[in-house]
Amino acid sequence: MFLIAPLLVVAVFSFNDSSFPALPWNGFTLDWYLGDGTANDQGISRKGIFNDEALLGSIWTSIIVAVATTVLSIAVAICNAFLFERRQFPGKNLLYILMLTPLVVPGVILGVSILVFSSNVANWVDETFNYEVELLRPGLALVVVGQFAFISTMATLVISARLRKFDITLEDAAMNLGASRLVAVFTVTLPWLMPAIIGSAIVSFLMSFENFNTTLMLVGSDSPLTIAMFDRLKSGSTPVLNAVSVLLMIGSAILALISVFVQRDRTSRNG
Repeated sequence: MFLIAPLLVVAVFSFNDSSFPALPWNGFTLDWYLGDGTANDQGISRKGIFNDEALLGSIWTSIIVAVATTVLSIAVAICNAFLFERRQFPGKNLLYILMLTPLVVPGVILGVSILVFSSNVANWVDETFNYEVELLRPGLALVVVGQFAFISTMATLVISARLRKFDITLEDAAMNLGASRLVAVFTVTLPWLMPAIIGSAIVSFLMSFENFNTTLMLVGSDSPLTIAMFDRLKSGSTPVLNAVSVLLMIGSAILALISVFVQRDRTSRNG
């Protein structure tokens, strides 16, 4: 109840016929979802989420950032998993600790560190070569880098745990039948890792989509949804933000169900 009650309250007030997301209950309305901004009989105009271009644009920005972060994180996480589980090399333990570091660094500190470093590099390039590197200035590229720094670590831990349980003799059997090491990995090992990869991708997408601390430090003019909602809250909350939260809850639930069904299907096939 402690976890679910606030979500239910947010959902209920997104249908409240009031300009404030609070009691009293003034009746049921869909204005905070479908309102087009025209004034009603009482002279009150409401713009719902589906007609709010600014919020819809921020949602699309968040999706772009989340997809880019997820693709990079999963690609690097797979490589990290094979590196740490299959190879022995000098400095492995140190490298592993460095890989875990972003998980224990506060998001604000991580964002500030990336911003200061990238700005100094951009200033040095500009002063030395008279060339402006826009990718090193606050913007979506830096947001992706900042989120990738800690999300890739999380994905690495999940995929590594799955790879640790893999029977490597299955790869050897494939190689004995004529497959190369790379073909054996793609045809035998990666299918085994697929539940962990899909689960990590879904969690990475959600973590990126809802990230605020790191994103706030690195964002430019194109604001993802969390920053746009924060800016709206500073000027006064309205139930349209409740409506956005309901849509996010529905989207998160759908992704979670997809992850469960995919892993269940993989388990039944393996069984």
